[in-house]
Amino acid sequence: MDTSLIRNFSIVAHIDHGKSTLADQFLLQSGAITEREFKEQILDDLDVERERGITVKARTVAIYYEYKGKTYELNLIDTPGHVDFHYEVSRSLAACEGALLLVDAFQGVQAQTVANTYAAIEADLEIVPVINKIDLPVVRIDDVMEEIETILGLDGLNSILVSAKTGLNVKDVLDAIVEQVPAPEGQPDKPLQALVFDSKYDHFRGVVTYLRVKEGSVRKGQQIQYMKGGSVHEVLELGQFRPDMKPCDELGPGQVGYMLCGIKELSMVHVGDTVTGKSNPAAEALPGYATPQQMVFCGMYPIDATDFEKLRGELQKMGLNDASFSFLAETSDALGFGFRCGFLGMLHMEIIQQRLEKEAEIDLIQTAPNVTYELKLNTGEVKLIDNPQDVPDAGQIDEFREPIAKVTFIVPSENIGVILQLSEDRRGIYLGTEYLGSNRAQVTYELPLAEVIYDMHDRLKSATRGYGTMDYEIIGYRPADLVKMDILVKGNKVDALSTIVHRDNSDRRGRALAKRLKGEISKHQFEIAIQAAIGMRVIARETISALRKNVTAKCYGGDISRKKKLWAKQKEGKKRMKQFGEVEIPQKAFLSVLESGKDE
Repeated sequence: MDTSLIRNFSIVAHIDHGKSTLADQFLLQSGAITEREFKEQILDDLDVERERGITVKARTVAIYYEYKGKTYELNLIDTPGHVDFHYEVSRSLAACEGALLLVDAFQGVQAQTVANTYAAIEADLEIVPVINKIDLPVVRIDDVMEEIETILGLDGLNSILVSAKTGLNVKDVLDAIVEQVPAPEGQPDKPLQALVFDSKYDHFRGVVTYLRVKEGSVRKGQQIQYMKGGSVHEVLELGQFRPDMKPCDELGPGQVGYMLCGIKELSMVHVGDTVTGKSNPAAEALPGYATPQQMVFCGMYPIDATDFEKLRGELQKMGLNDASFSFLAETSDALGFGFRCGFLGMLHMEIIQQRLEKEAEIDLIQTAPNVTYELKLNTGEVKLIDNPQDVPDAGQIDEFREPIAKVTFIVPSENIGVILQLSEDRRGIYLGTEYLGSNRAQVTYELPLAEVIYDMHDRLKSATRGYGTMDYEIIGYRPADLVKMDILVKGNKVDALSTIVHRDNSDRRGRALAKRLKGEISKHQFEIAIQAAIGMRVIARETISALRKNVTAKCYGGDISRKKKLWAKQKEGKKRMKQFGEVEIPQKAFLSVLESGKDE
């Protein structure tokens, strides 16, 4: 296809500003789907996306649109809006020449709007501002235009006013894409260079590779080579998403589609790799993507030990479909064999766990999440630690460093005091406040990442009645007075409950955690001591009393010595049980490490 008739674009916005709804209207109004096929969130095909009403995976769709007598191919790459999936957004933007900036007509510019706009500007994309939800009973269109201009530095007065819900002015947006987004560059006669921007595993056909062709063209039956992996394959099927998979014979420069080569080995395909021809290879690979930095880690263990290999297979498929997720096999004394998994944030972790339990039908025990720390040892060696079990003795540690995030809050002006207090309580360093109009302000803080990921988002929403938003980026590591807190149940250390805390908060966290564990662990036939300890020093203790059976219930009167004999026998039995009895710890107890922070 002639490259002058192709437009590649994505939609960037804050979460819940209507990206998926607008994408649905594009498909409907361009004739890609009929009214009968139309349904909400048509591009969100994961169960978890439809349940939560959010986009998790970037999806692509080719739309054919008639404009001034010519048929244009518009390739939309739908992107997520949540901060945890910023990596998905950056990958999508690398495959585009333009971006629609979508802003809610009432909420205006929010934290993720700013972050995603800057990502699009850095990718050198043409940005088209669109104000959505103009059908709402209360809107602030003039204020929102001013915010687009003052906060983002874009021309807010030329914003297109639409309602994605009713379809009002959606055709104007499609016209603007054709007029304002530049056509892709690329020559069909050059050696093939195609960027792998995503991939997924199909149980019947193997790995499905998502491509954006930069130079040359790829044809069905052609011998291709993955430049990073080095493997050579024959193209069995090519096609585009319209929105379902529709095969075609060739993809030319600027086009976006999928490729099937019958690959069953998941390790052969890498996101960010370059596909080239075997007979006429490209001189060099495309730049690809920066490796995402996982900051949140937790252990995932199958409840049924026989599911271990099944879990490994499912995690491999998740890793293929989501390059920002990683996993490594590990063993726990308390939980057996499992995997240490890395995520970009808490929502990312919840989504992966939910997909494993629902799609793969594996029952999991998940340990409390923690962030990555940096340790400088006495030997001068610097180690990255993502598991509290790996922390060496305090005597070997010269410096304990924690990750620091620069956090941007956008909140109503009356809530500034609450946000300042919330951040100060979490050891934040104040950077500044900027007013965005009469009733909104942007507050910037440097906060320890561990304090941000646990419950900062929930606290922010509660404090601002849902109107506050936040965005964060990791800026580096900083020394802090951190310690490893162990949990002992019946004198035995439970490795999966160990956590890293700040020394100033350790007593409070230890007491809160012991108290919560007491509520989660059911009574046994013997007394159970729950202790929180730092090194050899116990800082908190709770005791779960034994289940008591009235062994003298059948003794009606008679000599007291008979009752004493039965009590002595019971006492001896309890003593033996305490010595040999095992304590059953339920799954909820492992997550109480996380919950204990909310009790403070």
